Amino acid sequence: MTVFLLSHNLQVPAQAFPPFDGAELAEGLERLCVSITSSTPLTHPHWRIRVESPADPEEMALELVNGWALLRREGGDSVDHTILALGGRKDTPDRDDSPLKLGHWGVDVVETQDAHGFLDAINWPALRAGRPADGVFEVMHRPS
Repeated sequence: MTVFLLSHNLQVPAQAFPPFDGAELAEGLERLCVSITSSTPLTHPHWRIRVESPADPEEMALELVNGWALLRREGGDSVDHTILALGGRKDTPDRDDSPLKLGHWGVDVVETQDAHGFLDAINWPALRAGRPADGVFEVMHRPS
């Protein structure tokens, strides 16, 4: 079972693309992403949603960004920006107060007009290079 804890990084104007309510997001992702078997809103300051799927992490991430775009479109938003899923597996011991547990994936969903600029700004290549190849992923949904 693959477990993602999702955070949301909105890098487009919030008035054009308002942040999702946690319950709305959890319901929408579970409905639109067929491999997601459970989606639960969280009350954590960073992690917004916990999702589970039998899919492997990269397949689940691709389904997630596509489902996110569909959810935006359902809300009447044009998706003329890139949606990224940047994931890293938790490979170190847990902190007691964190919902991100050993073996789970922390996934930052980023909505941005400039995916490459965002990745450069956070020094993504170096972050990725410091992790095991099977412990990190980057998936993009580009505007159609």
